[in-house]
Amino acid sequence: MAIFSYESRFSRIMMHIAYGCYLNLLWAVCSIPVFTAGASTTALYTVACKIAKNEEGDITQQFFRAFRSNFKQATLIWLPLLALGFVLGLDVWVVMRLRATATGTPAVLWTLLLAVIIVACILYAIELMFVFPLLAKVDNTSLSMVKNSLLIGIHYLNCTICVFAVHFAMFVVAVRFFTPILLLGEGVCAIVCAYLFNPVIDALSTKPDGDVASGTFDR
Repeated sequence: MAIFSYESRFSRIMMHIAYGCYLNLLWAVCSIPVFTAGASTTALYTVACKIAKNEEGDITQQFFRAFRSNFKQATLIWLPLLALGFVLGLDVWVVMRLRATATGTPAVLWTLLLAVIIVACILYAIELMFVFPLLAKVDNTSLSMVKNSLLIGIHYLNCTICVFAVHFAMFVVAVRFFTPILLLGEGVCAIVCAYLFNPVIDALSTKPDGDVASGTFDR
């Protein structure tokens, strides 16, 4: 039957799911030391973006090549982000407890401070969603990566919302309905999100007046 032919849409979808499962395993194992999670995520998106363009080759070889070549820069970006995430999480916990026990004017002030921290958390989430896919496709300085990731995420808000929705949907399904879907986890999410990232980052490469465009694309 045509549906089971190698070139059929069904076969491509099943192949992508298989790739996603394998990539999820590679990503999870390489992220176990925690400090390597940045390099592991960059390698994941390097391969995922190639899969989305039907340019995949040897998945294992491509993953570990990207892991090694991006390790230093990805780690230099990831460790400060990890520390910042810890600080933001601690801030939310402390302020929420103080707000719960406060009344009158102090309660209002703690509420305003909590709102500021929540905005900071949203910006932090945008940074995390874009910085490693950008690093997977662009050669640039670490500072430019961090700055451009945030700017791209804010400018292309529809893409940001869709990327968040993909990960949120996976989380909800895993927690409430079908935990074994975690076998697909970040691998499938990365491939789906690569279809969103590729057009955005490739489009930016044609803009000569931006910092992102000054980088080298499709590493």
